[in-house]
Amino acid sequence: MRTSIATVSLSGSLTEKLTAAARAGFDGVEIFENDLLTAPLTPEEIRARCADLGLTVDLYQPLRDIEAVPAEVFARNLRRARHTFEVTRRLGGDTVLVCSSVDPAAVDDDALAAAQLGELADLAADFGCRVAYEALAWGRHVSTYDHAWRIVEAAGRPALGTCLDSFHILSRGSDPRGIEDIPGEKIFFLQLADAPLPAMDVLQWSRHHRCFPGQGGFDVAGLVRHVLRTGYAGPLSLEVFNDVFRQAEAGPTAVDARRSLLTLQEEVTLRDEGMLRDEGMLRDERLPHEEATPGAEFTPREEVRLQEAAGVAGPPAAVVPTGFAFAEVVTPDAEPLAGLLRALGFARTARHRGKPVDLWQQGEARILVNTGAAVRRDGTRLAAVGLESPDPAGAARRAEALLAPVLPRRRAPGDAPLDAVAAPDGTELFFCGTRPGGWRADFEDTGHAFASTDVRHIDHLALTQPWHHFDEAVLFHRAVLGLRAEDSVDVADPYGLRRSRAVSNADGTVRIALTVGAAPTDDTVHAQHIALATDDVVAAARRFRDAGGRLLPIPANYYDDLAARFEFADGELEAYRELGILYDRDEHGALRHCYTRTVGRVFFELLQRDPGHRGYGARNAPVRLAAQHAAQTHAGV
Repeated sequence: MRTSIATVSLSGSLTEKLTAAARAGFDGVEIFENDLLTAPLTPEEIRARCADLGLTVDLYQPLRDIEAVPAEVFARNLRRARHTFEVTRRLGGDTVLVCSSVDPAAVDDDALAAAQLGELADLAADFGCRVAYEALAWGRHVSTYDHAWRIVEAAGRPALGTCLDSFHILSRGSDPRGIEDIPGEKIFFLQLADAPLPAMDVLQWSRHHRCFPGQGGFDVAGLVRHVLRTGYAGPLSLEVFNDVFRQAEAGPTAVDARRSLLTLQEEVTLRDEGMLRDEGMLRDERLPHEEATPGAEFTPREEVRLQEAAGVAGPPAAVVPTGFAFAEVVTPDAEPLAGLLRALGFARTARHRGKPVDLWQQGEARILVNTGAAVRRDGTRLAAVGLESPDPAGAARRAEALLAPVLPRRRAPGDAPLDAVAAPDGTELFFCGTRPGGWRADFEDTGHAFASTDVRHIDHLALTQPWHHFDEAVLFHRAVLGLRAEDSVDVADPYGLRRSRAVSNADGTVRIALTVGAAPTDDTVHAQHIALATDDVVAAARRFRDAGGRLLPIPANYYDDLAARFEFADGELEAYRELGILYDRDEHGALRHCYTRTVGRVFFELLQRDPGHRGYGARNAPVRLAAQHAAQTHAGV
């Protein structure tokens, strides 16, 4: 299907917005009235600019407070509408959005609304335009899509149809199944937006907190399925009011928007097996040698047929990573990090054959330490993640199809081929095969043995995100990597509020916690950490401390509160207090964890989780953050 985006969804001047939309691969745009009014270009020049970029003008909007008003008010509205239709034609468009009225002068009279909208549509037809009538969720008398459709139907004008907006429908809890009662040719336009599910006024919610499909809590895909069943043949268009998007650079936002529509189309197409089978659009023609991928609904042949049936050329199927191959830390000075790793029980087991990269390992946890000249200026930070993948090439193809930046890699003749893409925060993601050899063959063994066997593997990674990339990062990891997004969590920080959301695979062997911090100038906001799984966190913490490692000290008040909330075995709480171990428990078991001091922007977590416990210690995060602030202040940072 064709795709479109409203200029109000992007930041910058109108020309910047149009350029960003075209470069991201959109077919068309909705031009928002304010963007036109503030542009130095004439409508004809904007039309030419869109044509040069390969964009169509799919909608001009909004025309507000038109219907169900006294005759003298409606006469003034028609004069305003005449100008709007003239501008629409000068822009090269043919459809104008009319929102249901919020005017206090509007009356609750469907017959009057239908008559006046019919007259408006007749005027539009004189200009070769159409009117798409949309129910605002906060409309004075018309606030639901089915009510708007009844008025359109009663008006009975060819140039009058309805515009469906996923936010206005789903924010009110309306049942989208009724959309299938609307003839597809009378749905003139479809606008899509997702949103989190907070408790706030719906107008405030709409104007400031919408997001792209897949970033919120609405079932946008379900609504689109209902619309497609009507025979709707227009574009899938994004109309997203969001304060963050308005302040962020237009180019990356447009790419994020386009990725959300590609993912949405995939979800609508590949998961709606019932619709296509019921309509005889998919036949079981599986070849003898062709079987579905384990856990997948369809074979590649069936996926293609599903996509063709819905008119969608979808991306390759998701290849979900099965584990962490490595975490790579870059540093201008390896010794502080090396000392920390030794205290944790890691050994420098190998060195890259042609690059200044050391492999430190303990159990299945592997940390690469990169001291190359190209990274010296960046300080110590987590720069790359190796993801074990059953199909690295397929994972890379999907990433590229979903607009992930493919990273060029300088590779010596003998180096293992590794595909890599950049996440929104700049972290490099390498797709590593699970077969023996692979990337590990690029390293020569040093012969050093592990100092201990406390650490089993990497439990999870925690990556802080730039404030304007948080929702994009969640969608990226969910869409590109096929990870599941867990519920969003707000965490109290001494200097504000942090938002965190984890993504993971089904069995928890890949977990990534994405966090956006409170104050951009706060150093701890930009910290990243690597959580290491252990079977006995008390023993691991003691060995770390005895080896010279420094654990993050936790205030005594925290342990007094623990004693009031939980019952512990004799000596258990005292050990936690001594070592700075934090504790949490849910219906699935307990979580025990402690933290090292920070080196540059990186620190480590020793973590022991009971089977079934899938949390990350969110209850303890404010305590850890306050302790880190205190430690930095004491150190004079």
